[in-house]
Order: sequence, then C-alpha cells, then structure tokens
Amino acid sequence: MADMHISSNDFARLKKKMDKPDKNVSREFQIYGYELAQKLNDMTHKSLYIKLAKEKPRGLLERALQFVLDYPNAKSKGRLFMYKLKELETQKK
Repeated sequence: MADMHISSNDFARLKKKMDKPDKNVSREFQIYGYELAQKLNDMTHKSLYIKLAKEKPRGLLERALQFVLDYPNAKSKGRLFMYKLKELETQKK
C-alpha cells in the first residue's frame, strides 16, 4: 500500500482540527492516530493508535473503527476496536 501524501495546506488544516495541536506532530499518520483515539474516547492510549496508524493498512483501521462506531453503548470502545482489528487481520491471512 502506497504511503499517503498530503499537501502542506491539508496538513495545516488537519493540525488545526486537533484539540491540542502539538508542535511535534509532523506526519499525517500521527494526526490520524490522534483522531482515532478521540473517536474511540481513549486518549490515554493515543500513542498506540498513532503506532497502529503508522504500521497497519488504513482500510483495516477504518473497518474496525466503523464496527466500533456501530456500537455506541460499548463500555470500552478501545478494547472493541482492538478485538475487531485482530479479527480482521486473522481473516486477511
């Protein structure tokens, strides 16, 4: 899967969208991981989501996220996300 390239204008727009823009954020996958953590209401594990955004195919992450968003009353969205991501990876093999 090719690395996703974004223009500097798009990057600036995404960085402003974050709650607390961090001057150390320099890559698109960092913003994507941060947004995953926000959507899953799991900011304590944001570094995990940034790592996943860097290493895992975006399609798998999107499918796992959509699965979690379909369950709005889940007690632990982060745990459900990781479960579904593992399941999707197993199916892929």
